[in-house]
Parts: sequence; structure tokens; C-alpha cells
Amino acid sequence: MGRVSTAARVLVVEDADAIRAAVHSALRDAGYEVLGRPDGQQLESDLARFRPDLVILDLMLPGRDGFTLLDVVRRTTQAGVVVLTARDGVPDRLRGLSGGADDYVVKPFVLAELVARVAAVLRRLGRASSTVQIGDLVVDADSGVVLYRDQKVDLTATELRLLNYLAAQRGRVVSKAQILTAVWGYEDYDPNLVEVHVSALRRKLEAHGPRLLHTVRGLGYVLRPGET
Repeated sequence: MGRVSTAARVLVVEDADAIRAAVHSALRDAGYEVLGRPDGQQLESDLARFRPDLVILDLMLPGRDGFTLLDVVRRTTQAGVVVLTARDGVPDRLRGLSGGADDYVVKPFVLAELVARVAAVLRRLGRASSTVQIGDLVVDADSGVVLYRDQKVDLTATELRLLNYLAAQRGRVVSKAQILTAVWGYEDYDPNLVEVHVSALRRKLEAHGPRLLHTVRGLGYVLRPGET
């Protein structure tokens, strides 16, 4: 069964290898499809072939500068643009925003904030995806479809709400109390309810592949790949 990705696509144009790799990893972990480039020499080709929903654009690049590339993106696509640069002067900010950038992030920056800003721009543009991908697990909150290693996982309505919540918190440990409130709306209820549904969800997922849903003793649960 082939996988068709509905994740939002983000093109990252950044010449600093370490920054580009970190941004690529953070966005990928957040469920986006990401393409990274060290410059804008093939921007037109990338825009046509990758068809990004959003472009993260450094201003100080080798070859064509970021303002020139911003103009290319604006003239040829409807993609959102987040400028990511060390140029923090007011004239540069005004030039970037008046030139069509949807947001302007100054280096040094916090990765989590950048990811949040990307999500905010995509929501404003109506291009936020309901699909979250964690390793080989794909969860589409809108359609209720869950695939693990390209195999459909049949879940109850409660298990799907639980998985949607854990997927939204991917990589973060959440307590039983947090799960109760988010999934059932209870603040004071038997935590065994969570244990029962987590166990059932874990069994269904593990029928298709390695463990994704882990217990963190004394703290709660976390959904992440790559552990045994």
C-alpha cells in the first residue's frame, strides 16, 4: 500500500549547514515534509517541483540574496514565507515584511518558536495539515485514518482521540492527569482508565511494528519512534 503524504511542505533556504540541519530535523519531527538548500541557485526549480506551502528564507546567502529570492517566491507562488536572518535592523525588517514575508525571525532563535511560527503562518494561509507523521506512523486527525508501516490500524473512537492527543504532543511526556483532561474532559477520575486505553492502543500499534508508545515510570507516557 503506497503512502500519499498530505503533510505541509516546507522549503528551507539557509547556507549555514548546522542551522539548516537543525531546522530540517525540527520541522520533520513536527510532521512536515522538508527540503533543505544551502542557497537559492535552483529556487525556481524547487518551487516548481517541490511546490512548498511555505519557504524559510535566509537573507544573507551566497549568490542571489534573500530579498531577490523573496521577490521570486512572491511573483511565482502562493507559498508563505518566514524570513530567518541575523539582520535585525528595522529597515531590513520593514523591507522583508513589505516585500511579502509573512513573518521575520531573527537569529539566534529558539527552534520550538520557529516551528510554532511556521505552524501559525500555515494556519493563516489555510494550509495546515491534519496529518502527523512519527516515524512510520501516520495519523490523520480529520479523516480518522491511522497507518503504521503502511498498514491501516483500526481504532475505537476513544483510542483515536487518545492517539491524536499523543501525536500532537509527540516527543513530550504527558501525565495521566493531562491525558484524562484532554481526552475525556475529566480532571479528577480513576487513572486506571488511561492505563486500560493506553494498553489497548499499544497492542494495536505493536501488531504492525516496533513500539512507539512508551511508559516513562512515574511521569506518564510518550509517543516516539526508535526505542525498544
